[in-house]
Amino acid sequence: MRKDKLSRRRFISAAGTAAAGLGAARASSAPPEEQLKRKFFAILSLGRLGFGGSFEVAVSLAKKYGFEGLDPDPGYFAKLSDDALRKLLDDLKSSHLRLGAAGLPVEFRKDDAAFSDGLKKLPDAARELARAEIRRVSTWILPFSDRLTYLQNFRTLAYRLRECALVLADHGQQLGLEYVAPRTLWRSSRHSFIHTLSELRELMVAIGTDNLGVQLDSWHWFNSEGTRADLLSLRGADVVTVDLNDAPTGLTLDQYQDDQRELPAATGVIPIKTFLDALAEIGYDGPCQAEPFNAALRALPVDEACAQTAAALKKAFAEAGI
Repeated sequence: MRKDKLSRRRFISAAGTAAAGLGAARASSAPPEEQLKRKFFAILSLGRLGFGGSFEVAVSLAKKYGFEGLDPDPGYFAKLSDDALRKLLDDLKSSHLRLGAAGLPVEFRKDDAAFSDGLKKLPDAARELARAEIRRVSTWILPFSDRLTYLQNFRTLAYRLRECALVLADHGQQLGLEYVAPRTLWRSSRHSFIHTLSELRELMVAIGTDNLGVQLDSWHWFNSEGTRADLLSLRGADVVTVDLNDAPTGLTLDQYQDDQRELPAATGVIPIKTFLDALAEIGYDGPCQAEPFNAALRALPVDEACAQTAAALKKAFAEAGI
């Protein structure tokens, strides 16, 4: 969950500013059979690190620090002619960079008017995403409500997300849904709501379209006391996109704050090897991005933050042996 897509960012890393990114992982001496175990790819998500910047800047940083892809920028793509967009996609491919998932551009968490307005615009937005060959779209579910009971909230979101999923299906796109697990969030309001994978899957059944999937997050998996078996209950095709992070030390599950996290494999609190091994086992082949929501990381120059993020992802993959 992003509190208005704002403040879930934090990190402190002792990794240097050297460009020891994921490109180094590609050039490692690991046996080819080990590298084949990982079908998913590490992308640069500047927004999740707490930084802005143009798409061109993001491409430059992704190349510099050895990422294997980056977030799409639908607004930027929409301004390009068909020929210019085709050239951009070809250039990305030649640089071995792939695009991650786009965010769902519909406000479905507020009142009917806001939802209706967003839904009317979704067909055009989905058409632009398809033009850029983006097939993955994702969003998050708020784990509480001040006014709706669990059942009222469930029915409302099942209807609204079904309408969104049907539009995306018309353009060949899959919708990934993310559950949000910290107890400090779902206990913070009058009515708690979906905060586990099993509850999310119940909502997906109620939505009922065949283009639904899960946006997995190692943080929420850990905070929900998720297991390896939970992950293995999914197929690779069920997972739309993946966020990676770690948790601060010295806290209990009752104390974790959603906007106070660490970079992947920074503390070892979240069993990243278990998480990534399961993803590799089910054959997940989509994007993985760091989502630390860490104030110390945001305070760094963007180059240093990207270098530390690339090093953290490389470390996480290495610890999982992938």
